[in-house]
Amino acid sequence: MKSADGVAVCYEVLGSGTRAVVFVHGWSCDRRYWREQVDHLAERFTVVTVDLAGHGESGTDREVFTMPAFGADVAAVADALGLAETVLVGHSMGGDVIVEAACLLPDRVRGLVWVDVYRSLDEAGSDDSALDAFMTPFRADFPAATRAFVRRLLGANARSGRIAWVIDDMAAAPPAVALDALRHAMTNERPAIAGLRRAGVPAVAINPEQPPTDAGSLARHGVATMTLAGVGHFLMLEDPAGFNRLLDGALETFA
Repeated sequence: MKSADGVAVCYEVLGSGTRAVVFVHGWSCDRRYWREQVDHLAERFTVVTVDLAGHGESGTDREVFTMPAFGADVAAVADALGLAETVLVGHSMGGDVIVEAACLLPDRVRGLVWVDVYRSLDEAGSDDSALDAFMTPFRADFPAATRAFVRRLLGANARSGRIAWVIDDMAAAPPAVALDALRHAMTNERPAIAGLRRAGVPAVAINPEQPPTDAGSLARHGVATMTLAGVGHFLMLEDPAGFNRLLDGALETFA
């Protein structure tokens, strides 16, 4: 099927049920990153995994890869499937995306689950000079900078373990897409806060225990916090069983 701007969007559907759980991956990832959650939930829910435009098997013919454009991808999938009662789950950049999608799906989203999206929420805005400094290595040598970046994000037990493939996988992303998406994701905190207000639905953040989350700042914007010990940024892959227990708890709060 196609998004609002005509870009092809790939997705998969498993399971059945009145309520759907829609999973949205993070920056330079794809729907495979939720493989440990799909089977866990498919006996109870309709489970949908989406490849955002420019990622996985979806089309790349988009000029600007913004959070609202990605949100439209998710909304288009929900429309195509006729989903009327939905929980949106987003990892990292995908958390910003599901806020945009929720705003496009009024009265159809029962809750949002952020998976290590923000450790704190601050309306002060971003520092352009800091963003430029962060982006410079990616512009100079995208694969090398991405590998170094992802290594820092992985938990200690994952760097040499079964999800080490994540490093090479993300480094192989199309640089033009990845650089534009990264630039927009890194400056999206204030729009995400505004989007939470517009969406007006319950939200839960599932974050690694370390570094600590400023749960108070998230709560001020209506986001409850759960934490998982011993994991890094890819907690749904690093400790699937532990993450799935917390996800079950989050889904119960939206029942």
